[in-house]
Amino acid sequence: MSRFLVIGYAVMCYVMFVAAFIYAIGFVGDFGVPRSVDSAAVAPAGQAVAIDMVLLSVFAIQHSVMARPAFKRWWTHYVAPPIERSTYVLVTNLVLFLLFWQWRSIPAVVWNVTAPAGRLGLWVLFWLGWLMALASTFMISHFDLFGLRQAYLAGRGKPHANIGFRSRLLYRLVRHPIMLGFVIAFWATPKLTAGHLLFAVATTGYIVIAVQLEEHDLVAGLGDEYRDYRRRVPMLLPWPRKHLGSGTPEHGSRAL
Repeated sequence: MSRFLVIGYAVMCYVMFVAAFIYAIGFVGDFGVPRSVDSAAVAPAGQAVAIDMVLLSVFAIQHSVMARPAFKRWWTHYVAPPIERSTYVLVTNLVLFLLFWQWRSIPAVVWNVTAPAGRLGLWVLFWLGWLMALASTFMISHFDLFGLRQAYLAGRGKPHANIGFRSRLLYRLVRHPIMLGFVIAFWATPKLTAGHLLFAVATTGYIVIAVQLEEHDLVAGLGDEYRDYRRRVPMLLPWPRKHLGSGTPEHGSRAL
């Protein structure tokens, strides 16, 4: 594959990610998009739960299996290493678009905050969650995370090298600030329907499992360096911890 095709492919996959990320905000927040967690097709409750859980399971399986080192070693026999990460991003985008398209709403209301101060506070948390998730990608290596750096280096004829291990900003507070941002964004809503509750519970459960799978890989790859980081810094909730020097894992929050 020529260097122009590699870079063009990576850029295309990244643009799709941006579109999926923006759509996801509207999907979860129930605004600005044609189909959202609360304004999609309506089906009988049992059927809606079954369809939604299948969609969420497809995302969870794809997102976790393709991120595992063993899968990557097999996958790169068929996909060139410079575009392996971009292809992962592409498949994730396609699975997300499928979820957005086929999601079934369950309109029963679990809670509805009507007080203006309460609604404002929840909306602020909603936007802070999305901002935290996105900003945290730049605290490691945003362009490596989404495959652009690999393609750029390949285009220049340079080998890809890992960013290394360092901690800064939010990674000094929790090991997975990207995932914490998503959890906040998924739960912070003035009106929680049964469908939104299903989405929030399932995605939070997946995040808890996925970060542990990822940490197993990080310990295998980084050894005592990551074990020390894990002892000092909490996983998702910023409990008080000892001071940590430099050290954030390059792939510290890729399980999304």
